[in-house]
Amino acid sequence: MLSRLTRPQAVAVCALPVVALLATAAFAPLPFSVAQPGMTANVLGENKGTQVITVSGASARRTSGQLRMVTIEATGPDARVSLLDVLGNWFRTDRAVMPRDAVYPSGDTVKEIEQHNAAQMQQSQDAATQAALKYLGLSADKVKVSLKLADVGGPSAGLLFTLGIIDKLDGDGSGGDLTGGRTIAGTGTIDADGTVGAVGGVALKTQAARRDGATVFLVPKAECADAKAELPKGLKLVPVTTLKGAVNSLTVLEKGKGSVPSC
Repeated sequence: MLSRLTRPQAVAVCALPVVALLATAAFAPLPFSVAQPGMTANVLGENKGTQVITVSGASARRTSGQLRMVTIEATGPDARVSLLDVLGNWFRTDRAVMPRDAVYPSGDTVKEIEQHNAAQMQQSQDAATQAALKYLGLSADKVKVSLKLADVGGPSAGLLFTLGIIDKLDGDGSGGDLTGGRTIAGTGTIDADGTVGAVGGVALKTQAARRDGATVFLVPKAECADAKAELPKGLKLVPVTTLKGAVNSLTVLEKGKGSVPSC
């Protein structure tokens, strides 16, 4: 003989599978990564005890001010990101939830991803050196540049490397510093011909830059809207598309004469 369940009992019995399903979904790994503002490094100085830019075959200038490359930090490709992690970070302005495949190549191992990022960094450094020497009219046969930045991968520091080399060798071209003594940050890839490319994550990078004292941020022009979305107070955005444009903007800022483009 079967006993009849009361309505509250029936609801409770039916709810158990739903609760179990929600609990499983809350803790099950999802294909997302969570990113946040990362470290910054002054390419004109040292990073972890090693000079970032070293020049031989030409006299290097003493520089003032800083040129800070910026990074974002993301959960690793093998990290478990749950629904609770996604919901907890979705509405935070200092976090970004992104598809894992947009951060890491799908199917690659951690080692393969590290090798890929290291290769991109090396290509970026080579392009930065070529772009800087071409801009200055110097020969790579007589001037050698060494770039070292530990524990950072990818191509997004290209523009700042290039500007750092130029400041070390020529400053503003008339005896002054390209930075004008300011702390300037920025991001962007660089081609050997001086074209600046977009990189992603700029809304988080502006926060890292301001946290570490920057008052000016060079951003690829195509990413102005993203950079303005969560722009920290006290940080001026300067859009760039070419190396020449970036140098011109910094020179105008330094001398205080003329207008500087803004997002």
